[in-house]
Amino acid sequence: MRALYHAGQEKFPNSQRTAEAFLVTAATITSWITRVDEEGPDALVQIREPVNKFPDFVRYAVQRLKALCPTLGKAKIAEMLCRAGLHLGTTTVGRILKEPPRATPPEAALSSDRVVTAREPNQVWHVDLTTVPTGAGFWAPWVPFALPQCWPFCWWLAIAIDHYSRCAIGVGVFPKRPTSLAVRTFLGSMIARANATPKYVICDKDSIFWCGEFKRWCCRKRIRPRCGAVGQHGSIALIERFIRAMKDEATRRILVPQRRSNFARELTHFVAWYNAYRPHAALAGRTPNELYFRLRPANRRPRLEPRQRWPRRAPCAGPPTLIAGQPGDRFTLEVDFHGGARHLPVVSLKRAA
Repeated sequence: MRALYHAGQEKFPNSQRTAEAFLVTAATITSWITRVDEEGPDALVQIREPVNKFPDFVRYAVQRLKALCPTLGKAKIAEMLCRAGLHLGTTTVGRILKEPPRATPPEAALSSDRVVTAREPNQVWHVDLTTVPTGAGFWAPWVPFALPQCWPFCWWLAIAIDHYSRCAIGVGVFPKRPTSLAVRTFLGSMIARANATPKYVICDKDSIFWCGEFKRWCCRKRIRPRCGAVGQHGSIALIERFIRAMKDEATRRILVPQRRSNFARELTHFVAWYNAYRPHAALAGRTPNELYFRLRPANRRPRLEPRQRWPRRAPCAGPPTLIAGQPGDRFTLEVDFHGGARHLPVVSLKRAA
């Protein structure tokens, strides 16, 4: 506009003649010149919005989810929104999180070439033990309770994980270090719950597992016990990763109950959330339940596309899916909490009316 005005002034020495060249009044020319530098939706001169620019309500949804669940990283936020129907790249989420916060809303299966390879659910299980401190902690300042690793200072957990799907089969709670008999009883109950017997059970060389009684029990169940290679990818590292997630995302975010039934209930909520709602990068954004029960992945469903002029055939953040409805759909972010626990978010997107 300014260039056009100067071009008019070069041919006509005054604004009146410039106005005549544009077939408008001189007052209109003066008004245009004062508004050339305006910005915003009411500006006289507006630059066309880029096709790949996300609307402001997308930024609000990402920042709102981060505010509600501050422990989630940009990759996990992208995976959760992808499962809910909004495909955003990890770099896009990271860039949005760096922007000033918006206070109000605007209008693959695991495979391995190791000796023990899981090709289907309930073929290979991992079993391990860990401890979780209670509110009293692992120690007390008086003797003889200086370093006891037992209740009321901590709980012992026995954990079983399916190798193929990373599905948590179950978690057992014990007031003290469990015996080999207690671990065998726990595994027997997990086999009955899953209604399947694994071909292999991978554990470490703890005396609870690597003993004659445990090996004879495995022989009766037609299970082959295997010892995991410490520090090697794909052995006991898988169950160690689950234990880390359980402690970082559950037990370290609550006051661990002193009552066994209450603590078992907290673990039940986490295991259900972990299996059904927590996406895994190693599973291409799927959840363990989707792989274990062979369900259609939520991140493969048709997606929402908030950009109005985005071409239907243009690529999106992975995994690629079709657009549900029309480009430019608005949505609202809904965050529920599994079992009422604030550290177990369940994210969903609802189309705005």
